[in-house]
Amino acid sequence: MTTRMTREEREAFLAGVHVGVLSLGEPGRGPLAIPVWYRYAPGGEIHLVTERGSRKARLLAVGRRISLCVQDEAPPYKYVSVEGPVIAIDPSDLERDERPLAHHYLGCERGDHYIASASDGRDPDAMIRVRMRPERWLTVDYSKEDVGL
Repeated sequence: MTTRMTREEREAFLAGVHVGVLSLGEPGRGPLAIPVWYRYAPGGEIHLVTERGSRKARLLAVGRRISLCVQDEAPPYKYVSVEGPVIAIDPSDLERDERPLAHHYLGCERGDHYIASASDGRDPDAMIRVRMRPERWLTVDYSKEDVGL
């Protein structure tokens, strides 16, 4: 029996609420691996938002390949790792990008509070939206394996 997820399973898992670990190559150093909030809808692109001046943002470029790994930390363990090119980097929009992301992770009330405190006095051009097209997938779902537990 395989522990590999089907396309539908991997896309549903990636669309769930998980903190992702974004990996980016960095010249002269080991890869930068950093936790991120992200959004994904099955069949679509992965979207994330970051500060324009961050180390992460400086390493991102359209056409660059990046990886994102998400996991379920409770047994039976599952993970999805996806790789693909950055297809666009554009200014982030508070209502289109940031508020839905905060709602996804924190719920509406806490998400709105987070957005209000995070954006208070911030330069409106401080954030960017990064879009990645998933191309290569690696998945494991250990609930598919009979381990005799």
